[in-house]
Amino acid sequence: MALFHLDIATIGSRFGAVPNSLPAPALPAFDPARIYAVLPDAIAIALLGSIESLLSAVVADRMSGQKHRPNGELVAQGVANIASVSFGGIPVTGTIARTATNVRAGAKSPVSGMLHSFYLLLFMLIAAPLAVYIPLAALAAVLAVVAWNMAERHEFWTLLKNNWADALVLFVTFFLTAFEDLVVAIGAGTALWFLLRALRLWWRGKA
Repeated sequence: MALFHLDIATIGSRFGAVPNSLPAPALPAFDPARIYAVLPDAIAIALLGSIESLLSAVVADRMSGQKHRPNGELVAQGVANIASVSFGGIPVTGTIARTATNVRAGAKSPVSGMLHSFYLLLFMLIAAPLAVYIPLAALAAVLAVVAWNMAERHEFWTLLKNNWADALVLFVTFFLTAFEDLVVAIGAGTALWFLLRALRLWWRGKA
């Protein structure tokens, strides 16, 4: 890329330099007006983040044959997100792509996630100047392979054959994930599922 002067989008060209150190810890200023302004978005982010994390945990359970603890997952995520604010962090969740990759690589316990964080910190401190040259196309290819490997294709056909309502939720969530955004897809899929569930209960009560 650099040798032939090709115009290829990289992490550096799209997002700028990758920091190689943590900022000094500091808490944001709190006042009633600011809390009132951000409260609706905070609730939405917390709900969607919780759903995405639990969805990732369910995928990991199916792949590994183990059983996660929902309360432990959400409490740990909440504490971590609160702590990250002091270093200028943003809310994060457990994600299906990283979770599935971790399990397929042989991960057996939450220690793998801790090591993942440690490796990212080590990479940031040592190799951050090199990360700016990673092409976004290469990252997209990696994510496409991960998505294909973690997709439970047989589950698609099972849902399509057995339940039209679940199939509709599946299609809406799938296409919004592909063409819009994962958070939007999860929110729309969840809202659609609740709507169909309410209509089903109403119809049964009427019958």
